[in-house]
Amino acid sequence: MSEQRNQKSFLTTIIVISTFGGLLFGYDTGVINGALPFMSEALGLNSFTEGVVASSLLFGAALGAVVGGRLSDYNGRRKNILYLAVFFFIGALGCTLAPNVTAMVIFRFLLGLAVGGASVTVPTYLAEISPVESRGRMVTQNELMIVGGQLLAFVCNAVLGNMMSDNIHVWRYMLAIAALPAVFLFVGMIKMPESPRWLFSKGKDEEALAVLRKIRTEEQAQAEFNKIKGTVLNEAKVKQAALQDLAVPWIRRIVFLGIGIAVVQQITGVNSIMYYGTEILKDAGFQTEAALIANIANGLISVIAVCVGIVLLGKVRRRPMLLVGLAGTTTSLLLIGIFSNVLDGSGALPYVVLSLTVTFLAFMQGAVAPVTWLMLAEIFPLRLRGLGMGISVFCLWIANFFIGLTFPVLLENIGLSTTFFFFTAMGLAAIAFVKKFLPETKDRTLEELEFFFRAHHTTRIQKNTSEKVL
Repeated sequence: MSEQRNQKSFLTTIIVISTFGGLLFGYDTGVINGALPFMSEALGLNSFTEGVVASSLLFGAALGAVVGGRLSDYNGRRKNILYLAVFFFIGALGCTLAPNVTAMVIFRFLLGLAVGGASVTVPTYLAEISPVESRGRMVTQNELMIVGGQLLAFVCNAVLGNMMSDNIHVWRYMLAIAALPAVFLFVGMIKMPESPRWLFSKGKDEEALAVLRKIRTEEQAQAEFNKIKGTVLNEAKVKQAALQDLAVPWIRRIVFLGIGIAVVQQITGVNSIMYYGTEILKDAGFQTEAALIANIANGLISVIAVCVGIVLLGKVRRRPMLLVGLAGTTTSLLLIGIFSNVLDGSGALPYVVLSLTVTFLAFMQGAVAPVTWLMLAEIFPLRLRGLGMGISVFCLWIANFFIGLTFPVLLENIGLSTTFFFFTAMGLAAIAFVKKFLPETKDRTLEELEFFFRAHHTTRIQKNTSEKVL
């Protein structure tokens, strides 16, 4: 009994330490929200260079997600997380000490490589080291750490921004905090084991079994070892899809759906709020210090909503949940646009905008975001998963990059109201896409989904042939 408690305790330690990668992901993407107003003054940023500084991390993340997955396959999950911790640390210090815009963009890009790498490596490590019966719960701990990291960034921004509002370098302190969890991640991962599944895939059977014995009972370790062995052998027989396979219509359709799901999540404008929430609240009428405090509500609702979303995923069908979430986000954006016009100059406007951004994030983080990642994991058959996920996640980050780059320019040139009307139109397009193209994936195996896509393509060909005959 004591040994079993020690095994559970060690597994918990592995999860806590590795998910600091998610915490850094969240902090580094969220800290710019409060640092930007002070940084703009210190570095002389305009609306375009604000967008460049914010979005350079996102462009790096797009590349990091693609390269990071391959490196973790080559080097191992644990070693890759150690490298990412070094990138997080160097990037955080570089941004903190950046003397000009050029240096800031370079180090933000470096941070982006770490964020993108963490976005694919940490969930993979968790999935491969967790027991099958609790895998879903343990992997979602990383999602909680991401939004928890953003909340931490918003709180630190508010505290430092209000305590040191007269200090022109306050933004440097905000950015410097990210170096601390990077050190913790590196030191902690030194003592963590490698993924047993990765070890087995590299022919290190004894090492894989030794790791399993540290985190499972002997019986569980042997059973899982045999299961991993069977899975790896089966996967070795599967020919992985390559770019030329996109010539096959049903494969092309699944990849198209994956890209669509990824882009749908981003064109809601969620990251305009997560990256520029303080700027939005200032534009609505809050003073900088008050906007920093008010923005904590956005981080707090995100954490609560992710918890609710995790519970709903097991009970609600994917497609209706996504449509309800998109309807909620789009309505919130529309109301921000309307009230920004109707209440322009009113003392009530800042509080109305804050209430609506909180409502927006409740629908986004409670429905749209969890369904997005789950459906991306579900729609791709085994041989297509590497290619499909790689392309989809890359497109997600690129869409995120363009929104991060253009949002401050839109805000300055067309105003708060029109900017949110633009995102409302994007939200309506997202709803139309989901209704027309997206199938339900809940309670369907990967094989059943592959059969569905193949059958759909065959039916369409037969329909077109019969119409030509007629």
